[in-house]
Amino acid sequence: MAAPTGIGTGTGDRPDLLSAGLFIGLGALGLWMGRGLPFGTLAQMGPGFLPRVVCVLLIAVGLAVGLPALRRPAQAIEAVRLRPLLVITVAIVGFAYAATHLGFVLAALWLVIAGSLADPGGRWRHILPLAAGLTLFGALVFVYGLGVQVPLWPF
Repeated sequence: MAAPTGIGTGTGDRPDLLSAGLFIGLGALGLWMGRGLPFGTLAQMGPGFLPRVVCVLLIAVGLAVGLPALRRPAQAIEAVRLRPLLVITVAIVGFAYAATHLGFVLAALWLVIAGSLADPGGRWRHILPLAAGLTLFGALVFVYGLGVQVPLWPF
């Protein structure tokens, strides 16, 4: 029997291996870019303390995802679908613009409703209560709880 060929053949769960590579790569890049920052101690943390800890944790997560993926059977990576990528990008950019010009409430509603268009199977009876709940939660946590300086309403 001939060995199969292609992107989804061989050993390893390709999506998990790709995720692991991204985590490890970003962690290593962060360690390299922050190499000149003083680390400090636990009692007196320097400006490089938190970035290094986060980068080491990123590498650890990458290893935790990647090593088990090497033992699983191969799984192909799906082709990138353009519609969800564009819809989510437009929703995020629109939120960034609307948050400063239209207020947090309208911006958050825009983000959830426009972002939901990335899934053609979405149902309005689920999307609208989700948008209302997430907007309320976001306003309570970010605007009131954390004091983020963004207007709640455009007026």
